[in-house]
Formats: sequence, C-alpha cells, structure tokens
Amino acid sequence: MAEPATTAAILAAVGLLLVLAGIASPISRSLGVPALVLFLGLGVLAGSEGIGGIWFEDYGLAYRLGTLALVLILFDGGLNTSAGVVRRAALPAGLLATIAVALTAAVMAWVAWALGLPLPIALLVGAVVSSTDAAAVFAVLRSGGIRLKQSPAATLEVESGLNDPMAVFLTLVATEFALGSDVEPWQFLVLLVQQFALGAAVGLALGWAARALLRVVRLPAAGLYPVLTVATALLSFGVATLADGSGFLAVYVTGILLAAGPLPYRAGLRRVHDALAWISQITMFVILGLLVFPSRLVEVVPIGVALAAALAFVARPLAVWLVLTPLRTPLPERLFVSWVGLRGAVPIILAAYPVVRGVPGGDALFHLVFFVVLLNSFVPGATVAWLARRLGLAEASAHEPVAAVELISMRDFPGEFAWYRVEAASAVADAFVRDLALPEGCLVTLVVRGREVVVPRGSTQLLRGDEVCVFVTPEARVWLDLIFGGED
Repeated sequence: MAEPATTAAILAAVGLLLVLAGIASPISRSLGVPALVLFLGLGVLAGSEGIGGIWFEDYGLAYRLGTLALVLILFDGGLNTSAGVVRRAALPAGLLATIAVALTAAVMAWVAWALGLPLPIALLVGAVVSSTDAAAVFAVLRSGGIRLKQSPAATLEVESGLNDPMAVFLTLVATEFALGSDVEPWQFLVLLVQQFALGAAVGLALGWAARALLRVVRLPAAGLYPVLTVATALLSFGVATLADGSGFLAVYVTGILLAAGPLPYRAGLRRVHDALAWISQITMFVILGLLVFPSRLVEVVPIGVALAAALAFVARPLAVWLVLTPLRTPLPERLFVSWVGLRGAVPIILAAYPVVRGVPGGDALFHLVFFVVLLNSFVPGATVAWLARRLGLAEASAHEPVAAVELISMRDFPGEFAWYRVEAASAVADAFVRDLALPEGCLVTLVVRGREVVVPRGSTQLLRGDEVCVFVTPEARVWLDLIFGGED
C-alpha cells in the first residue's frame, strides 16, 4: 500500500498547489504585479527550504517540462494573435525580437563582466535575460483596469511571440563558449539563419497542413478537435527542432496561421488552449520556484540588484531606442516599450539549460537570473499601468458583458455575437426592436436587464442599462457600433 499512498500524496500536493496558484491570480491584480511572481513564490514556499519541504533539484526535468509548457503557451498566443496585428506590427516587432534582443544581451553581458563575473557566465547572463514576456505586461494592465492603444499593444504582443528564438540561440552560443567548444563564428551565423528560416518554414507548412486537415476531417466528438490542435503544436515544435530550426518560432507561426483560416468549434478550441496555457504557466512557475533555494539567493542580492537596474534603466531602453527611433515611432510609445520589457518564464527556463549541460557555476547563474526576473517584475511591473496613463497610451477597459453567447459549429459563419450596452447617448436608447432597421443578416438575440433575461420581440423596448446581444455580420459591424455607441 506504500506506493498508492505515495502517489495519492503527490497528486494531493499537486492539486493543492494548483488551487493556491489559481487563488493567487486575483491577488496579483490587487497587488499590481504579474501573477508569475506569486506562482514562483508558491514554488519557493513549497520547496526544500520552505514550509512544504519538497526537495527538488532536477534541472533536466524542469527544463523539459518548461519547454513543453512554452510550446503550449506560444501556440495559444499564436491562436489569439490576428493576422492583421502581425501585419501592422511586423517591422518594429521583428526588429525588437532580433536586433534589440541581441543588443540587450550584449549590454547586459558587458555589465555582468564589469561587475566581476567571469566572461562565460557574463555572456550567459546577457543571453538568458534578453527576451521579454508581454503576457506579464498585459496581465498588469488588466489589473489596472486599462488596455493599451492599438499600436504599442500590437508591437509588444508580436515581439513577445517572436523574441524567444533569438534568446534561445544566444543561450546556446553562450553555453558552447562556456564549455569551450571549438566552433567558428561563421558557423554560429549559419545556425542563426537556419534557426529562423527553418522555424518559419515548418510553422507555415504545418499551419497550412493543419488548416487543410481541419477543413475536411469530420471527427465523432467535438472534444477530439483540441487533440488535433495540441498534436499540431507538438509536431510543429518537434519537426522544426529536429530539422535544426527554431521550434518556438514554428509553434507561434503555426498558431497564427491556423487561427487566420476557418476553424471548427473556434470558440471551444480557444477556450481549451487558454486553459492549457494557464495550467502550463502555473505548473512551470511552481516547478521553477521549487528549484530555488532561498539561502542561495542571498548570495546574489548585491549583483542581482545591479543587473536588474541595468536591465531596466540601460540595456532595454538603449536597445529599444536604437531600433525604434529610425522607424519614427512616437516618443510616448518608445518610452513605454522601453520601460515595460518585463521578463517572464523564458529567462528562468533558459538559465536551467547551462546547468543541464554542466557549465561550471550554472547553479549560481540560475539563482542570479531568478532574482533578476523577480526584481524586474516587481519594480517596472508595478508602474506599467501608471505609465500607460501618463503617456496617453491607455484606453478605458471595455465594459464586461454579463453573459456569453456562442455559435458552436463545424463551420465558420460570416458573423459573430457582439454585446452592446445601451447608454443614454445611444441612438437605440428607448427604441423598439422592430424600429432598429438592422442590416440584412443581423439579429437581436438576447437582452439582459439587471437580473432578468428578456427574449427580444419586435415590441421589446431597449432601455438604458440594457445589455444587448446582436448577431452581426462583418459588413454591418461599423453600423452597429455606431448606433449602439461602441461595443462592450
């Protein structure tokens, strides 16, 4: 009976940690810091030097689980990134994800070396902290009750999806240098081009293939479609990586391309992948937190504070400024993008790679990066919403609809359900449904009035404060937005 009891104890512990992590999400909103900070804190508390007393020091397992989690997170990010956003932000985001990442890595490596770290470790520090996490930025913004204007939001969103491959490449190069590998510089350049070219090619190919498959396949249960999309994400990463391309870039591109075409059960698929991404984030951060020994963090506090300050005030702003200034990006956007380069899971996962490869001093490097990411999340993270308002880049958050209506179908229909709130200034205020003269193909489907659900008829009068759900065709969207005074 010992083995079942041990298994039950492990599952109970995992369940408890997931419950606590879920509860921590709303707490992070009230504190104004990314949820990752609390997830990491839970892992530390559950670890060998915390109240949980769980001894965990398997960097290899943590790195593999972290990679799987990132695959699911990036694929979900791709599914929720529209092709229009990519086209709009392709140039600035692409430059930030490549040149700015390399510049950030170079500046941070120089700072780390100037602070007394050995050159191999300094190069690794620069490489692993070079990529950003826009998910952390948007989480902080949502907690502040605002949303970014279109341009900076698109730039940050696409940059975060594209910059991981460059950080991974730089970490691989720095690790080989630290291990004394005999590799010529030109070979690294070839590897860089190969990583991006093959990663993009595999992502495009599998994205198109998955779209074609989902158009023709008819599965007996709706729950099997997420199985296909998860399989597509894993295949995209695996094939690209085996071909010596960037698996992370491939996964992100596959997600974007898949979402750009017809998708059966689109809303359900997105909900499943959103849940998988959250589970992945929570699991990944808790596991990374378990790897941390607080007693070892004390040793890196002085240099960690210096590196975090250099990252926030020197490296990121300098890289962003050099990249965005020639594009004539407005000054407020440059300032905002410079400041909100929050770090997330990727640097901590990448910091585990040198330990797995046996780089001397790898454990100290991991704890140093952990501290830098933690501090970076607290200080810039706590000021993101305030700065967005001060720079005039914030828009009021949309009013949350009180209900949700979905059309669950194998096909993508030319329309969607949109929620509107009837305000005093709305053209439809006090109007009867029969007098709305809605365009062809549009229909008022539901009215929520306080706690009452009203089935709309021609004689139904729309009162101020009503929440109205309308099936809207793409051609009529602008007109509906106009007469209702803007979508919720």
